[in-house]
Amino acid sequence: MSKVLVTGGSGFIAAHTILQLLEAGHEVRTTVRNLKREPDVRAMLKQGGLDVNVADSKRLTFAAADLLDDIGWPEAVAGCEFVHHIASPFPSTVPTDENELIKPAREGAVRVLRAARNAGVKRVVLTSSFAAIGYGHTEAKATYTEEDWSDPNGPGIQAYPKSKTLAERAAWDFIAKEGNGLELAVVNPVGVFGPALGPDYSTSILIVKMLMERALPGLPRIHFGVVDVRDVADMHLRAMTHPAAAGQRFLAVSGNFASMQQIALMLKQGLGERAAKVPTMQLPDWLLRVSSLMDPRVKGVLPELGKHKNATSAKAQGMLGWKPRSREEAVVTTALSLIELNLLKK
Repeated sequence: MSKVLVTGGSGFIAAHTILQLLEAGHEVRTTVRNLKREPDVRAMLKQGGLDVNVADSKRLTFAAADLLDDIGWPEAVAGCEFVHHIASPFPSTVPTDENELIKPAREGAVRVLRAARNAGVKRVVLTSSFAAIGYGHTEAKATYTEEDWSDPNGPGIQAYPKSKTLAERAAWDFIAKEGNGLELAVVNPVGVFGPALGPDYSTSILIVKMLMERALPGLPRIHFGVVDVRDVADMHLRAMTHPAAAGQRFLAVSGNFASMQQIALMLKQGLGERAAKVPTMQLPDWLLRVSSLMDPRVKGVLPELGKHKNATSAKAQGMLGWKPRSREEAVVTTALSLIELNLLKK
């Protein structure tokens, strides 16, 4: 078994990846910006079913490191064979200054890669996103694959997809020019759902939370991909060890993209009365545009109104033997975890 570094241990994908690494017998070190977050991370892992004795053993340790500072990274990667670079900002609202996202994403990726190379790490698995694949295009493709890239200067592209695109490009450029044998594999998830382990969860889960609480009177006309966080973590582990994964990108998506209306119906069908507040009426685009003037969360969906995108995970399934859960299971499990953790407004 290997010693593995996971960056951003308090994050949703990172916590599930740590769980699976520990369950597989690996020794894990994870970074947090402040070591005061260690109890929060341990609580999330316990919620995920981790044995307390394992969590308290030497197989799980913590290191303080920030994506915008070199301090702490040499110590964090020391002795590690693999690195999962998962830490990256993902806001629920559009930032005033796009560099609030772009700078830590791009500089952080290169900073982690440089530290990994200097420490003799074998392979880094970078968590990128479908945001680095399917945005900024004049016309949407019928089905996106790993061969596609978002255009950071394209029409309607916002700060988050721009940050993910520039960060992943910078990572591949570093490997090509300065990698010195360091291997890189990239995971590109779509909207990540599945069991929340605490109040630190993905922005995608906020969609289910808003639906369950009826925070919107109806549903915007948008489509997005769905994947379960447990399957994203599984893909990270496969990309870490599979010989053919070096130098490759892998889309993490389950089935076809779904509309907000389909997501709402999944909740209704899977939860019955517990999803009584979930709206099913589709909202006209003009109403969303007006609402965005008062609610910054709505502003972020405007460029995607009416766009029909799709993507395929055929590469990951064929090369890595990856098999994702259904969209329905990912969505319903999300809501059940929010109920169990008492994270929904009454």
